[in-house]
Amino acid sequence: MTYRVFVDGQEGTTGLRIHEYLAARADIEVLKIDADKRKDPAERSRLLNAADVAFLCLPDAASREAAFMINNPHTCLIDASTAHRTAPGWVFGLPELARGQRGAIQASKRISNPGCHSSAFILGVRPLVDAGLLPADTTVSATSITGYSGGGKSMIAEYEQQPLPAHLQAPRPYGLGLKHKHLPEMMAHTGLANPPVFMPIVSSFYKGLAVSVPLQLSQFKPGTTPEQVQAALAAHYEGERFISVKPLRDAAALEAGFFDVQACNDTNRVDIFVFASDTQVLLITRLDNLGKGASGAAVQSMNVHLGVEESLGLI
Repeated sequence: MTYRVFVDGQEGTTGLRIHEYLAARADIEVLKIDADKRKDPAERSRLLNAADVAFLCLPDAASREAAFMINNPHTCLIDASTAHRTAPGWVFGLPELARGQRGAIQASKRISNPGCHSSAFILGVRPLVDAGLLPADTTVSATSITGYSGGGKSMIAEYEQQPLPAHLQAPRPYGLGLKHKHLPEMMAHTGLANPPVFMPIVSSFYKGLAVSVPLQLSQFKPGTTPEQVQAALAAHYEGERFISVKPLRDAAALEAGFFDVQACNDTNRVDIFVFASDTQVLLITRLDNLGKGASGAAVQSMNVHLGVEESLGLI
């Protein structure tokens, strides 16, 4: 069977990467809009309603507008923006989130694609809350270091100018107003009662992302050990194709003495690490911000929704 797919916002970073994933698939017919009609509401509406699956790779306001254009009950929308990640009637497009999530994605016609930072944070923290090891009222913090491609075309152009200005050569923390747009989904889909203190950092490499969550063992359920933390994550993701929980204090990850933020690049893989001492735990989750952090996740959700092999086009 052939499925018709339309990417609204096909010229953006996420849209272009989705097209790359779909290009070699015989089961997909990609509907394309003429360059001179990209902002034509009538043509966009026609293509959105002609599609079996439509990806929205647009700013939030434009995504909300596009969602209202749909009158075909058979069109499945997968929104890559922030607009619908905690909205009623929309299913969060993270199949590994919890038991039953795949069924919800398959049944829904409205799927919100997770953000890159929040994907890594949620995948690391949610299993610990679900297992009862990390109380929901725990106050946590998180730091995320990411490549500049997550900032879209303008940031990519800024970082790829030659010579690179000195102020762009060092890592740059941002979101210092503590109101980052991923915070609502980071709370809603982990079960945490309080928003994390979250500091994202962009640096002068193209892609790759790692979120670190530092915790005191005293913040966990009394008696919790680092071994139990790692085991809870391993049990939650047992059998998952795209998620690998590494051994406790994984020596291979630190063989050179430093953690490689980019080791999941060009894959849809997520690696989860637990480093620990006798009193502290450092949880690190690594992914490709353009893969499992954006376009790869969207294609994976499409595969789940359509009932085809989940890894199709992603390996």
